[in-house]
Amino acid sequence: MSITPALRASARSAYRDLWRAATLTFQGDEPVLQAFRQKMRIDANKVAQTAQDATSYAEQTQHFLEVSTVLRRNIVQAARVRTEGGRDIYRVNLRKETELGDNETVKSPSPTPSSRRTLIASEARNAVPAEDSSALETSSLPVFYSALKRAHKERVVPELKEEDLEESFVRGNGPGGQSINKTENNVQLVHKPTGLRVACQDTRSLSQNRKIARKWLLEKLDKLVNPGLSKEQMKAAKQRERERRRRKKAKKKDLKKKEEASQEAT
Repeated sequence: MSITPALRASARSAYRDLWRAATLTFQGDEPVLQAFRQKMRIDANKVAQTAQDATSYAEQTQHFLEVSTVLRRNIVQAARVRTEGGRDIYRVNLRKETELGDNETVKSPSPTPSSRRTLIASEARNAVPAEDSSALETSSLPVFYSALKRAHKERVVPELKEEDLEESFVRGNGPGGQSINKTENNVQLVHKPTGLRVACQDTRSLSQNRKIARKWLLEKLDKLVNPGLSKEQMKAAKQRERERRRRKKAKKKDLKKKEEASQEAT
């Protein structure tokens, strides 16, 4: 199958797109930009001279588009601005196309051995029975949302024992009148094994506040014992999955428009 004019037009469009992506990505770094452009020219000339069929030609065109996407989303430049306290401070050039990481290990890095967070996590592990220790093995969370959802359903939800709670009632404050400010309906709960603490005065009813406080404390304990798999974190993961699908759909739509435009041009 011969290389059609439409396919050549598509290749030229991909080349220009990659050229623009390189210009944005390596802006301010002229040596790297010129080296990348030279590599582009060499690869484009090689394809033009060696491609014998439409399939290989289309594969190379798609490769140019993929490299352009990677440059826009995943490659950023950083420049050292100054040094403070023996540490270098960098300015990172993030653009609107830059794909920010959503890995929970980046957002919540492993605590240092001397941190309070390590102590709390260690006490939480001791508070969970040995047969439930599998819930704490979260070093390798699933990457895909479907697997993450399955792991969330299979997780072991920690149990909130009354003997592990330290409960106190204090006088409320804020709007609500005498029912809030002159009654001790502010519930203070502390989980003694982990040190987790919550306070609730959402309602005027002391019994309702006690229930809500226990619900909040259980959610906090679940987040600590099952990092990355709690209800709150699953809501965030679901939103990220929606955004990923939206971007994927938009990308397909853009590619389709480019193909139609190239066909009309020929």
